[in-house]
Amino acid sequence: MIRLWHRIGVFRMLSVGLLVLGVAAAGYLSVDRQSQQRVNTAADTKVAVSIEDQQRQLQVAMAERERASAASRNAQREAQAKADAAAAEAAASAKAADEAARKKQPTTSPSPSKSSASKPPPSTPIPTSCNAYTGNKAVGCAVLLQSGFGLDQMTCLDKLWMKESGWRVNAANGSGAYGMPQALPGSKMAAYGADWKTNPATQAKWGIAYIKGKYKTPCGAWSNWQAKGWY
Repeated sequence: MIRLWHRIGVFRMLSVGLLVLGVAAAGYLSVDRQSQQRVNTAADTKVAVSIEDQQRQLQVAMAERERASAASRNAQREAQAKADAAAAEAAASAKAADEAARKKQPTTSPSPSKSSASKPPPSTPIPTSCNAYTGNKAVGCAVLLQSGFGLDQMTCLDKLWMKESGWRVNAANGSGAYGMPQALPGSKMAAYGADWKTNPATQAKWGIAYIKGKYKTPCGAWSNWQAKGWY
């Protein structure tokens, strides 16, 4: 009987010991799970912060690229506006100079008759310095000198318009370009005379004014043509 009670006591002690061990193990596992959860939460937070930083950096880079693109477009528009204004100013100056030269020319009679008034204007006087050229080239040389350029620029103008039109006043292509300077459209040359379709002097005045405004000199326009195939 005593042995039986002794065994029961031992079993109770073992049960209590196992229960204590179970409670301790459960507590350890709970603490471990909490620690792991904190580690996972910290890692998730770090990843989220890293993604947000990358997104902010991408947004900043895109904004910088857009500002640079906008600045480039503005610069191009300003450059084109300046070039157009310069061309218009040069054309106006050339036209004014031509009108002043016409007023200075002496008249052959104080009161021209009605029949003489209906005749076409006399051809452009060709200076002796342009004697090396004939036909439309001689007219272009005369207009070139009247526009303030030196005779050295005629070599470039000769090559340029030979490539563009062969110096023909009626040269035309499918895009609408016309005349010796290949104005596009040809009607632009009407600013220098209603006879722009047939008069080489009218076409030369417009063409040289255009060159002066956009390329400064005929040689500058010829250099552009050699590089790009157009001017």
